[in-house]
Amino acid sequence: MSSQAASRFARRIASSAPGGDARQLTEALKGRAAEVEHALEALLPQPGGAHARVQDAMRYAVFAGGKRLRPFLVLETAALFAAPHEQALRTAAAIEALHTYSLVHDDLPAMDDDDLRRGMPTAHRQFDEATAILAGDALLTLAFEILADPATHPSAEVRTRLVADLAQAAGSDGMVGGQMIDLEAPNHPLGAEQVIDLQRRKTGALFEFSCLAGERLAEAGPEHRIALRAYARDLGLAFQIGDDLIDVLGTAETAGKAVGKDQEHGKATLVSIWGVERAQSEARRLAERASQVLDPYDGASAERLRALPFYLLDRQG
Repeated sequence: MSSQAASRFARRIASSAPGGDARQLTEALKGRAAEVEHALEALLPQPGGAHARVQDAMRYAVFAGGKRLRPFLVLETAALFAAPHEQALRTAAAIEALHTYSLVHDDLPAMDDDDLRRGMPTAHRQFDEATAILAGDALLTLAFEILADPATHPSAEVRTRLVADLAQAAGSDGMVGGQMIDLEAPNHPLGAEQVIDLQRRKTGALFEFSCLAGERLAEAGPEHRIALRAYARDLGLAFQIGDDLIDVLGTAETAGKAVGKDQEHGKATLVSIWGVERAQSEARRLAERASQVLDPYDGASAERLRALPFYLLDRQG
C-alpha cells in the first residue's frame, strides 16, 4: 500500500471512530438535513380544508426526525458534478417524501406492525390506519410531482429520466418487491444470496437512485453511473447489515424503534445466517470496497462519501 493510500485508509477508519472526522461528518449530515427539511417545509402542503387531517399526518411522518441519509447522498453526489444546488435539493426532498411513505406503510399492522418510529409513535398510532395509508399515498405521489416540475430541471428529458428511475427503484422490481419478499420470508426460508437480493431491492434500490440522481441532474455521463451504482450497492447492503445488527444488539431506546422483531417473526437476515462476527466483518469489507470506488473523485463531497460507509457502521439507530 502506498503512503498516500495508507493515509487515505487511516482517515477512513478514523471517520468511523468517535471524534475528529466523525464529528465533521455528523455536522455535514445535520447541515444537509436542515437544508432538506427547509425544502420539504415549502414543498409539503399546508394543512387546510376538510382534508387537513391527511396533510397533518404527512407532515407528522416527514418531520418525525431521521438522518435524511438518502437526501444526503443526492446532495453530495450532485456536488461531485457541480449540479445546481436548488435542483439537487428538490430531488433530495422528493426521495425523502417517497422514503417516508415507505416507512409509514411498513409500520402498518398489515406489514411490520410497529408502534415506534424514530422514538415517536408511528403514523397509524398517532392518527389511525386509514389516515396513515392515505398519508403514505400522498407522499408517494408528491415525490413524482416534485420531480416532474420544471423547477427540478429545465430539461424535460432529465425530469422524465428521474421520474422513471425513481419509479423503477420504488416499484415491484425494487423496494416494493423487496418488501414482498420480506413479508413472505417467514414462510419460505431464505439463504444468504436470497437475503442479499431482498435487501438490494427493499433498501438498496433507493440508495441507488439517490447516488445516481446527481449524475442525472448534471448529465455527467454513463461512466460515472457505473461507479456510483457500485458505491450505492455496497453502501446499501452494509447499511442494512448494520440495521440488522442493531435489531440483534441494540435497544429500543438507541434504535428509536422496536428491536428483536426479525428473530421474533422468524425472518432470516445476514446476521442470523452468518452470525454477528461474520456479519460485522462483511459489512466492514463492503464499506471499504464502496469507499475505494470513489478514489478517482476529488473534493469535500467525495471525502464525505468515502467516509460515510464507515460512519454508518458505528451508528446507534
